[in-house]
Amino acid sequence: MKVDYLIIGQGISGTWLSYYLIKAGKKVRVIDMPQTNSATKSASGVINPVTGRQVVNTWMIDELLPFAHASYNELETVLEAKFIEQKDIISFPPSLQMKEAYEKRMQEINSYIFPAGEGTVAYREWFNFIFEAIIISPVYLINLIPLLDRWRHKLSSQSSLQASFFEEEKLIVTEEVVEYENLVAKKVIYCNGVTTAKSRFWKNLPSIANKGQALIVDIPSLPAANIYKFGNLTIVPWRNNEWWVGSSYENDYVTTEPTESFKVQTVASLQNILKTPFTVKDHIASLRPAVLAERRPFVGLHPLHPAIGIFNGMGSKGCSLAPWFANELCGHLVYRKAIDPLADVKRFSKILSR
Repeated sequence: MKVDYLIIGQGISGTWLSYYLIKAGKKVRVIDMPQTNSATKSASGVINPVTGRQVVNTWMIDELLPFAHASYNELETVLEAKFIEQKDIISFPPSLQMKEAYEKRMQEINSYIFPAGEGTVAYREWFNFIFEAIIISPVYLINLIPLLDRWRHKLSSQSSLQASFFEEEKLIVTEEVVEYENLVAKKVIYCNGVTTAKSRFWKNLPSIANKGQALIVDIPSLPAANIYKFGNLTIVPWRNNEWWVGSSYENDYVTTEPTESFKVQTVASLQNILKTPFTVKDHIASLRPAVLAERRPFVGLHPLHPAIGIFNGMGSKGCSLAPWFANELCGHLVYRKAIDPLADVKRFSKILSR
């Protein structure tokens, strides 16, 4: 069978890339075996324009935020389901230093940071905190699992999905095409998260598997109109009226499984923060694909193998980065448009050519 593009993985990256290629009239085949603990399915789904202890704007957020909003709305129309909601963050500075950082940034244009002012009083019914609350807006929450499931069903209905594990040793690469089992494609694009690092084509990339853990918690009386943030701890409305509480960012870990130490520490933090009872329902963990040192994704074609591509390394920003760069990679593949050099994987041509 001939297709235009073979896509490996149907997380947030594979979903958006296959969407834009199909929209461009191309025939794709997505190879993916679903896993309950995948990075996308374990992610909070938050698109937050502000990051870090210095409360700076995330990279490219002025372009990414409106594009993501429009893209998810477009996908909602195609799949006839709701995936994106505005859920602004109510942030409670945990220290005087963080409070002053917020106040300094608030004075700048397009900071996305606003004072809660008198509205702070209302939150004392549910939380213990010291300083006046801060509002980060707009913030979007993506309902990831229904999005992935709906798009997967769409792919399946179009005979564009192969539910199996990808075995790279079966891949035959020539200058013109790639062959895999009974498939022949112009190009194969790796969108399979941390597994990409094991590929013979991509193993030299400066990638890292970053471990994230979160608790799924029942907090019956907490209003779900917003996301709540206390330093590194974020409390996010989740499925089934539960809350996602996390996350960790572990580059050095002994196990990929959830750890008791994270659970104990997070429960203790919640006990200090919340005035209302809560019950831990689940404890999840996954590995995110990220780029070592710089926080820019891997997008584009291999410098030595033009039939091999990559769309990976989104880290914890996949919900905002994936729509934009999937559209950009689609434009490169179909119309030969340039990829942003800060994201183009060819910036690593030297190490990929070894």
